[in-house]
Amino acid sequence: MFERIDSRSSTPIYAQIAARIRVAVAAGELAAGEALPSVRVLATRLRVNPATVVQAYRELEQDGLVELRQGSGTFVRDLSPDRRQRERRTEATRLVRDLLADAARRGITPAELRTAFDEVLS
Repeated sequence: MFERIDSRSSTPIYAQIAARIRVAVAAGELAAGEALPSVRVLATRLRVNPATVVQAYRELEQDGLVELRQGSGTFVRDLSPDRRQRERRTEATRLVRDLLADAARRGITPAELRTAFDEVLS
């Protein structure tokens, strides 16, 4: 699930972790009640400071996506279908914005991207 965490990205690592979990929850990849990896395990796996993982988990808790249970771990909350759909739309918008920013850095215009999307999707 965390194979796309990029330490060279301009997006902070905690935000990348939180975004990846949001996508997994919205897509049903993580079910309600499912435990997330412990802070220590995930920090070790990603080779980041445990405080980075804590920050991601706290952000997700503030957004109502997970529940932190003292001494037990972090668990996915049960979300309504509407909430899951909103999370998917939010992530899709974020992806489009990231793509537009990356394309601009490469000198690719939105019109050129639209043409490329149309070609790929047809």
